[in-house]
Amino acid sequence: ETEDLDYFYPTAVLETGYDILFFWVARMIMLGIENTGQVPFRTVFLHGLIRDATGAKMSKTRGNTLDPLELIEQFGTDALRFALTTGTAPGNDLRFGENRLEAARNFANKVWNASRFVISGLDGESGLDGWHDLPSVEHREDRWIVSRLDRVTVEVNESLRNFELGDAQQKLYDFFWNDYCDWYIEMAKLRLRSGGGPSPLPTLAHVLERTLRLLHPFMPFITEEIWQNLRSKLPQEGDDSESIMVAEYPTADSPRADAQAEEEIGLVMQAIRAVRNTRAQLRIPAGQRLEAQIEANGMQGPIEEEAEVIRALSRVEPLHIVAGGSSSNDLPKGVTLVVNPLIVHLPLEGVVDLSAEQERLRSELEDCLKNLDRVEKLVSNPNFREKAKPEVVETEEARLQDLKERQQHLNEILEQLAG
Repeated sequence: ETEDLDYFYPTAVLETGYDILFFWVARMIMLGIENTGQVPFRTVFLHGLIRDATGAKMSKTRGNTLDPLELIEQFGTDALRFALTTGTAPGNDLRFGENRLEAARNFANKVWNASRFVISGLDGESGLDGWHDLPSVEHREDRWIVSRLDRVTVEVNESLRNFELGDAQQKLYDFFWNDYCDWYIEMAKLRLRSGGGPSPLPTLAHVLERTLRLLHPFMPFITEEIWQNLRSKLPQEGDDSESIMVAEYPTADSPRADAQAEEEIGLVMQAIRAVRNTRAQLRIPAGQRLEAQIEANGMQGPIEEEAEVIRALSRVEPLHIVAGGSSSNDLPKGVTLVVNPLIVHLPLEGVVDLSAEQERLRSELEDCLKNLDRVEKLVSNPNFREKAKPEVVETEEARLQDLKERQQHLNEILEQLAG
């Protein structure tokens, strides 16, 4: 009976591989009960095996092992940790190759660069009081990102309670890369340049600081470095922890949900994506401005207020916003995009050679149909489904779905150009 034994025994969770359940875990339980009368843990969390990129078990005789020290030197410690623990379910084996490490390193770079932008913007700025709790959030874009942050915080905490570590990391990855970096920071840049309305800096700092704390268990080194630099630029608010390691993990006990802001900004994002996709499909250079007309159909207020975001992020100029049903019937030939309830018209005469573009799209559609026919026959073949590995069947089914969507998209564009 020692103080250490009393403190450390029994524990709560054992994390181990499924391959040693009987050889190790069962014996730990039997010995624990025999020597102390108590089980040593109540929960066993099983991780899968790390396999090579082809799914084979790693071994020195096969020569397919990876040296973690070399990987750390090449990709970084946080990237290695993130690559090993994301994108996998508990107990499932992990196919591990350089593509996963490169993706994790790219994410670490994204976190670093986005944080550098925010921290550099805080230098010498006033009006940052209240950044920690954001007692008053007025701007639609700020309300949207705060609502999304609290939603993700709830989801991440729920995933961690259920030991779904990969799921928690994927949610954080998607939120930080897509919502925060690709959308909110780009929107904030426009507001910072214009100088109008409430500054986005307190919200930028608030969301970044909380996201760093959410990410810290998975990427401890980069988050600590950024967190220390960020806190040094901000007024002293919240807890005064010396390290992110001992700072409180974020929760959202009273989520600041804003369904209206999420709906309105979501609509703006869909409209921008639709225009971007059309530009890519028709190979219109990124630097070339397009004229656009949006039928707002009851959303005129939010669309007009976010018009500068639409102009800048979809590269349209001029942008006409009209009430539903008021557009003229003699618009030049072009493409009509339906982003319910919005209708976006893109006149294309003089922008692209419509005849040549139709010919190119017909050729693409022909290739698409050939591939679709081939993959459909493969997927519907009982011998293939019986003999192929499950992941191969899944890949081909996903390819079939992509080809069907591609066919529908090409048909829609050809119909519009013909009209």
